[in-house]
Formats: sequence, structure tokens, C-alpha cells
Amino acid sequence: MSEPRLESLNLLLEKASAERDRLAADLRRAEEVALRTRAQGEQLAAYRGEYVERWSAQFGRGGAIEIVHCYQSFMQRLDEAMQQQQRQVDQAQRQLAQLRHALLEAEVRVASVKKLAERRRAEHQREQQRRDQRATDETSQQLAMRRTRVAALQH
Repeated sequence: MSEPRLESLNLLLEKASAERDRLAADLRRAEEVALRTRAQGEQLAAYRGEYVERWSAQFGRGGAIEIVHCYQSFMQRLDEAMQQQQRQVDQAQRQLAQLRHALLEAEVRVASVKKLAERRRAEHQREQQRRDQRATDETSQQLAMRRTRVAALQH
């Protein structure tokens, strides 16, 4: 096999490896984002629970209707914030799944190109060995013919 074909495979392998590495880095960043968004959602849920508990005790002692309206309004905004946070968590999980899939495909591509390059190198090596063997055989034949001629001339 010619050197340019090996060069092409090596370039393809470099490109596939670089893409795989980029996807792996993207996946690590996406995992961090997913962890942060999940943690923020958990913090928001914990805050909501504490808030409900605190105000339930307050309402047990009685409270003005204006305070109840403020409480309900704040709870509505808090619930909306929690829903928005959950959408962000879901989006982060979808992104993770997509990146995991893309990384798996990239790893398969790298492995395929490596295997192809190994096969081509092995083919090239076998081809070179056959050429070397033919050259050795031809040299041996020529030497044998010379010996035969020299022996015939000496008789």
C-alpha cells in the first residue's frame, strides 16, 4: 500500500479522535450542568417545603387575608419557578443522552478507522514481504544460473 493511503487513514484517525475527544469534553461539561440544574431544583423544592411549613404554622395562629393572598401569590411564582427548573433539568438530561450517543458513535468510528489502518498496514507488510521474497528468489536463481554456467565452462 502506498504511503499516501496510510497518510490519509492517519489523518482520518486524527480527525475522528479529535471529534471523540471534543464530544467527551462536551459530555463532561453537560454532566456538570445537569448536576447543577438538578441541585438547584432540589434546593428550590427544599425551600418551598420550608416556606410552606413556616407559613402553615403562622396561619395556624391566624393571619390577615392580605397575608394569605401574598402567600398564595408567592407560592404560585415559586411553583412556576420549580416547573421552569424542571424543564431545565429535563433539557439537560436530553442533552446528556444525545452527547452520550454521539460519543459512543465517535468511539466506534475511531475503533473502525484504527482497525482499518491496522489491516492496511498488515496488507502493506505482507505485500512488502512478498516483494522481498521474490527479489531474494530471483537473486538466488540468478546466482544458481551463474554457478551452473561457471561449472559448465570449467568442464
